[in-house]
Amino acid sequence: MRYLWQSTPMRMALALVALFSIVSLLSLGGSYLLIRQSLDESIRADLVQSMAGFRAAPSANALAALVSAEAAATDPDQRILSYVAPNSLHYGNALIARAGEGFSIVTPGKDSSSFEDSYLVLTKDLYGGRLSVATSLARIWDLRETFINILLLSLLPTIALALGFGMLIARRSAQRLEAVEGTLDSLARGDLAARMPPMPGRSDDISKIGLRVDRMAAAQQASVSALRQVSADIAHDLKTPIQRVAVILRQLAKTPDLSPKAVELVEKADAETAAIVATFQSLLQIAQIEGGSPKNRFVPVDLVQLAETFVEVYEPSAEDSQHKLRLMNRPGDDVTIMGDKRLMGQVFANLIENALRHTPPGSNVDIKLSSEAGKVKLTVADTGPGIPEEERQNVLRRLYRLEQSRTTPGNGLGLSLVSVIADLHDAKLDLASNFPGLAVTLTFDAAPQTKGEPK
Repeated sequence: MRYLWQSTPMRMALALVALFSIVSLLSLGGSYLLIRQSLDESIRADLVQSMAGFRAAPSANALAALVSAEAAATDPDQRILSYVAPNSLHYGNALIARAGEGFSIVTPGKDSSSFEDSYLVLTKDLYGGRLSVATSLARIWDLRETFINILLLSLLPTIALALGFGMLIARRSAQRLEAVEGTLDSLARGDLAARMPPMPGRSDDISKIGLRVDRMAAAQQASVSALRQVSADIAHDLKTPIQRVAVILRQLAKTPDLSPKAVELVEKADAETAAIVATFQSLLQIAQIEGGSPKNRFVPVDLVQLAETFVEVYEPSAEDSQHKLRLMNRPGDDVTIMGDKRLMGQVFANLIENALRHTPPGSNVDIKLSSEAGKVKLTVADTGPGIPEEERQNVLRRLYRLEQSRTTPGNGLGLSLVSVIADLHDAKLDLASNFPGLAVTLTFDAAPQTKGEPK
């Protein structure tokens, strides 16, 4: 509902309802003022006409008799006739005390001047006495109530219906916009196969946007697929001849009568060739992960068990390079995820090798595993020089290497491969400072628990 109220269609519907309400209120208010003015003028004209009839009386006694006769047949709630004769006697159906001539509004017996139970009075001095003719303003009050009823019984239900209809339209538009946003989010995360779901109803501008998003996604997918295929083909085609070069170099190294200098050069060439083969192998592996669909092969993977295996494998290398490699996990934590065990092993290998390769002797390399609120965290932290914040996104690019890392072995694909494997497992990859050093954290969804398994 919060998303719905903040959506553009809902805001447009609210704006239209507000505009309709303002126009309707102005129209009703203008109509009320015009009708009220016309009714007021009609009452005044009636009073003037009545006063003219009484002025036709020839004397004060005749006027008093005429007022008494008409007052007896007149409802004082509708009209009041009051004549104070020169001898101070009062004739009529109510007494209205007036100090001056002309029109005024009075409320008999009250100090208030409100329209309710009020009268419009016309006073005239005749034959030494004072004649007052008053007409009730109840009709004007009734007119006001009538317009309030029109407002309550017509405008408010109309506004409620318009709001309800606006919410239905906004909800339909919001659902379509959510579908567009979901598809764009999937495309942004690298799922180039994401497409717009079918949209029910007639085609509209949002449907047209969805079609264009699909066309853009299809073109992007085709372009990226072609680029990946070219990269994979190049890596595959070059890998074989380079491996042959490596074989030839090994054979050359075994050739008798080679000078020590020639043997040294052959060994260097062989090492460089091996590095090139490893680079192509990593590129092919990335292409295979991006191009395949290994999620259907996912199984529960116990990261603690996997981490223990790789710590055991790399401990001798860490001791040789005077590093401290430690596994730190909270006892009792279930750190099982759904994934590809071979690829997760590649993650451990790449992160450990990166830490050992790019930190000076004596540095600590800690592997931390934890589980909380349905999430599993894997962190590999070191106490080396770390990576500057502005470079942390760059190191995830393929073949990118920091300036200070160019003198160390490597091909710039270690963290790229980790990033691709993290995306495949829908894991969040974060690079942060370890104060000092680098901390690489992957956050996975925990594997769902099977029936009967303790929570």
